[in-house]
Amino acid sequence: MRDRLLFLLSKYGIRPKDTIGQHFIIVEDVIRKAVETADVNEKDVVLEIGPGLGFLTNELAKRAKKVYAIELDRKMIQILKNEYKWNNVEIIEGDAIKLEWPEFNKVVSNIPYQISSPFTFKLLKKDFELAVVMYQLEFALRMTARPGSKNYSRLSLMTQALADVEIVMKIGRGAFYPRPKVDSALVVIRPRKDKVELNENLVKALFQHRRKTVSRALKDSIHMLGITKDKLKEIKHIIESVPYSSKRVFQLVPNDVKEIEEYLRNHGIIS
Repeated sequence: MRDRLLFLLSKYGIRPKDTIGQHFIIVEDVIRKAVETADVNEKDVVLEIGPGLGFLTNELAKRAKKVYAIELDRKMIQILKNEYKWNNVEIIEGDAIKLEWPEFNKVVSNIPYQISSPFTFKLLKKDFELAVVMYQLEFALRMTARPGSKNYSRLSLMTQALADVEIVMKIGRGAFYPRPKVDSALVVIRPRKDKVELNENLVKALFQHRRKTVSRALKDSIHMLGITKDKLKEIKHIIESVPYSSKRVFQLVPNDVKEIEEYLRNHGIIS
């Protein structure tokens, strides 16, 4: 696969663009693991972000009913159109974060790592069955971190409020060309049936001060909820009485935050 990749890069006279996170998979086992983990079959409509030179896309096309591949780089799109004769792959040119996505039931992607956060939050707002995504290992560890751990963050809480997330495979740097500076991970995301929809501004306000107590964090970030410091004086007693007021923010689970949200809403602090 590495030889094929180098041949294509040479044939078309291109160099991978680090500015848009082009690191191509060159290990067949990783591609096979991603496709098998997603259990792609003839009923599936799959979304892929960043198909690159099409190695993963080609495996998806062999199994899926339809593949939508969103690619930003026009040169890559030209290569895909020249080198493959797919009849069930639709290549969409553009920025995957800005574009409206077509309907799909599964995602299988090696995404550019710089869009990990906006991609994940956009994905979690969609109706889908399963996603298998390659992330930077550090990002994946934060997604899957448990409450109270050093990696537990806003990302952890927001992701786990909406989905069950699991690292199924760690991927070394040598699995990609050009070789990235970080290790990667294959992550499975399954939407929860009992999703906990949270006020994003409240979560941001809390996790601005993840090691502080809930009441202290809210006081310090009250402006993020549209409340002035003068107004805070009037509602100080309400903030100090919120559920889990003495608990550290990084110990909160999604249902804890939902209770805090409902308390603040009932007292007219948030809408």
